[in-house]
Amino acid sequence: MEMNSYLVNKIFTIPYLDKLIDADVAPDSFIKCIKRYESKNGITYGKAISKIYHYMDGSYRNEYYYKNTIFNKLLLEQHDLYTTAALTELPIANSKVDFVMINGKGVAYEIKTDLDNFNRLASQIQDYYKVYCYVNIVVGYRNFEKTKKLLDGTPVGIYVLYDNGNLLCRKKARYNASELSYEAIFNILRKKEFEDIILRHFRKLPAVNDFQYYRECLKLIKKINIKTLQKETMEVLKKRTLLVVAEAFEEYIPYELSFYVYFSKKNHEQYDKICNFLNKEVEV
Repeated sequence: MEMNSYLVNKIFTIPYLDKLIDADVAPDSFIKCIKRYESKNGITYGKAISKIYHYMDGSYRNEYYYKNTIFNKLLLEQHDLYTTAALTELPIANSKVDFVMINGKGVAYEIKTDLDNFNRLASQIQDYYKVYCYVNIVVGYRNFEKTKKLLDGTPVGIYVLYDNGNLLCRKKARYNASELSYEAIFNILRKKEFEDIILRHFRKLPAVNDFQYYRECLKLIKKINIKTLQKETMEVLKKRTLLVVAEAFEEYIPYELSFYVYFSKKNHEQYDKICNFLNKEVEV
């Protein structure tokens, strides 16, 4: 019995998992997905989630699978949760960057699963370079040659996710600051964030009415060297998600839920709660 791909997509989203963890009884959609694993002794939520994820690994590598793999393979295995931060779905111009990792420099990752098309790739890359100096595309092995041809001669890097689960860099991203945009950088900053940057450089904020305030702030931002501004923006973005209890994260959070727990506003750092949920038996 094959799992329903629609249900798999639905389950592995932050809003769904937030609700699942708080639910007294598993919703029908979750039960339908795990019915093939029903046993006399029952199954825990942790085991059920692991089995659904295993199905994704072998048969349906959706966007969550890619994001979770990047988080585990590049952030957890190659960096440090104390010094490296990640962001996801950050709007930039007309695009949303799938994954960003910040450790001294900001690196943007655009995911193209085997289920995606490449129609918007050129415009997405163009948007990402307005804020980030390093951009990578992450694809499955079947799309590597196609992606390699598309990106030949560009500074864009390529990571390939292989059938065995390995994520390897096949083309290293090169530094590119030529397309940085003051407007794009300003627009991703929160009010307190750009005010801190302005105060650091000019020691005061614009004394104007609310209608003029953002326009005057942008004028000041444009007086800062754009490479300096980009570097300071990466430092600001890094502070948004940097973990404090990194050891607990790696000790208690299973591989399959790393991306979810890190980015869930509701259950971020709720390690005891997550553990209790994973050990609870599903009533099927």
